[in-house]
Amino acid sequence: MCNLYRMTRSMDEVAHLFDAAAENGSNAGGEIYPGYPGLVVAGSPGATRVRTMAWGFPLARKGAKGQPLKPKPINNTRADKLASSFWRESFLARRCLIPLDAFAEAEGPTGGKTRTWLSVPDQPINVIAGLWRNSVEWGACYSMVMTEACIGMGDIHDRMPVILAPGDHAAWLAGPPEEALALCRPFAGALRIERTGEPWAGSRQPRLAL
Repeated sequence: MCNLYRMTRSMDEVAHLFDAAAENGSNAGGEIYPGYPGLVVAGSPGATRVRTMAWGFPLARKGAKGQPLKPKPINNTRADKLASSFWRESFLARRCLIPLDAFAEAEGPTGGKTRTWLSVPDQPINVIAGLWRNSVEWGACYSMVMTEACIGMGDIHDRMPVILAPGDHAAWLAGPPEEALALCRPFAGALRIERTGEPWAGSRQPRLAL
């Protein structure tokens, strides 16, 4: 599952790449963690908009004595669970594109895991299939759709984000459900894999309000 990705382009750059309108400003950082703001391209083909949303659908939680706790961000959506009640409405009506430079997975021993960055080479930007909705807790929020891992990353993790080819963007945003579901497959091309010595648990900036 993906719990960290990198996105260094500005909102205006993303809007230009997708021929989309843009909101005024964004507080999304360069490294995106669950519960933090990121950029999302939402809307129908020809009328898309780059928006800032929180990464993760909020899941209500309670403590041992029944007291309400801070919601947990559900930031990954399994493709085989899209028909479940938690995801179905968003899959049918609110699909989105998640632009990024690379996504990260943890490798190494417990207590010493490091970041391995994965991306599609020779692409101006990587695009992941996503879902979004409005929430009481965080306003607009999104989740990343996951599928089985491709051969190239099978020794890193058994699942990976659904990577969309440029020609599949419109079908994911507005195609019929069966067409969109067919796109939820392991990536067929080669991935760039960058293993680093960066500790997996890097420092995070304080959570920003949307």
